[in-house]
Amino acid sequence: MRIGVLGTGNMADALATHWVRAGHEVTVGGRDIDRAERLAARIGGGAKPAGLRAAAEAGEDVVLAALPYAAGADVARELRAALAGKALIDCSNPLGPDFRLLTEGGPSAAQRLSAAAPEAHVVKAFNLCHEDVWRMRPPVFDGRPLAVPVCGDDDGALALVRELVRDTGCTPVAGGALARAGLLEATAALFIALWIVEGADAQAIAPPLAYAAGPNH
Repeated sequence: MRIGVLGTGNMADALATHWVRAGHEVTVGGRDIDRAERLAARIGGGAKPAGLRAAAEAGEDVVLAALPYAAGADVARELRAALAGKALIDCSNPLGPDFRLLTEGGPSAAQRLSAAAPEAHVVKAFNLCHEDVWRMRPPVFDGRPLAVPVCGDDDGALALVRELVRDTGCTPVAGGALARAGLLEATAALFIALWIVEGADAQAIAPPLAYAAGPNH
């Protein structure tokens, strides 16, 4: 695939590195071209640096929006034409002080991205883990690959993102329509608070699948 990456931070670094290793063509875009050049050099594998618009245009198949929540919709609006018809991955978490969900009562971060670039096919994914988890090769725990929920409305875009999930060594899980992206963002808010504030193992709050509907089902 030809993938454009919007952003030069840790998530851009972690995910793009997997995708370059899987053989995809990656263009890293940022407002600061020097940072884009440094990140592309660190990723290696032929990754190219560019400005944001050029990266969006180069991502002929998929564009990753690895941007802060506060900037995402504005950048998507600015690049609307370049994003049209493409799978646009949103990995952001709209969190404020005390891990409060900033979108509570309104559209999710992914839905805001979709409203800003309505011709793009927004897919919510990769928002539930710290960037260092995505740097693992692969993220496998107790012999089980990490499961990655994926939410979106376009079948073609979902298929592309599921492939990219597999390229990180993870297992894609159908999360439903984009309208459910807010549930993923709320889950991230809960998990992060449990991990950081309570020091609790968030993975332990759910029973195994065989017991999800009760032990007698």
